[in-house]
Amino acid sequence: MSRFLLVIAAFCIGIVLSSLMVVNEGERAIVSRFGEVLKDNVDGEMITRVYAPGLHLKVPMIDKIRYLDARIQTLDGAADRFVTSEKKDLMVDSYVKWRIKDFEMYYLATNGGIKSNAEALLQRKINSDLRTEFGKRTIKEIVSGVSEDASRQGEGSTRDELQRQALLNAAKSAEDLGIEVVDVRVKQINLPANVSNSIYQRMRAERQAVAKEHRARGKEEAEKIRARTDANVVVTLSNARRQGQVVRGEGDALAAKIYADAYQKDPEFYRFLRSLDAYRASFNGKSDVMVLAPDSDFFQYMKRETN
Repeated sequence: MSRFLLVIAAFCIGIVLSSLMVVNEGERAIVSRFGEVLKDNVDGEMITRVYAPGLHLKVPMIDKIRYLDARIQTLDGAADRFVTSEKKDLMVDSYVKWRIKDFEMYYLATNGGIKSNAEALLQRKINSDLRTEFGKRTIKEIVSGVSEDASRQGEGSTRDELQRQALLNAAKSAEDLGIEVVDVRVKQINLPANVSNSIYQRMRAERQAVAKEHRARGKEEAEKIRARTDANVVVTLSNARRQGQVVRGEGDALAAKIYADAYQKDPEFYRFLRSLDAYRASFNGKSDVMVLAPDSDFFQYMKRETN
């Protein structure tokens, strides 16, 4: 008997617990019964019953609960291709901040509140709005962030205006999903890979041409400097040789004058010294042989000494 009571008590406790529904803070819940969403009659209008955070009752084993996140969500999809007013392609990476505004509409529009469905629908709408805004502007305006009119008038950047307009358009287009778009931001703007490669190749070719031109100018200037230097060297050496010859000539002239002055003081003595130098030079080697007449003037001072 006691065992039977325990089973009945456990069953009752299980029934009570399965009848409770806990909705956490930051969530909302929608309950469907036999495939139909529970609704309330408000002023003669049937409105889907949305459960706020807290503890609620439900029919166990029958009611199905769909919990919906009421917090701000971030949709960060893959980069998509957009076309500018110049018919140029750009790869744009953006993200969206959004949250559920109308839970009933959101639940119906996303096939039961499935988040992936909501993000797919919202992504298409955001891309459509961004595509419209990018199609109104040139690459220069988008990349530089300032349009020509704005730069002349001192207004804000084109990118801020693009994001602001995209936010307004997205907020309107997302109303039928029961979604409030909080913010739309462009993270990165790139050219497609094939376009980027061609641009990089063209930039590289231009830089190589400029470098080649600089090298050619450098070689030309180097040749000019080398030619001027060689000419200066030749002129400097010529001047130095001329100056050296002038100095050498002046020295020789001064030496000749000194010799002449000294010779005039005692000609006989200096003739004797010159003869001694000649004797020394003539008889310097042991094998030197000279054939001279005995009465030659070369031996005049020797003859005097013999006498």
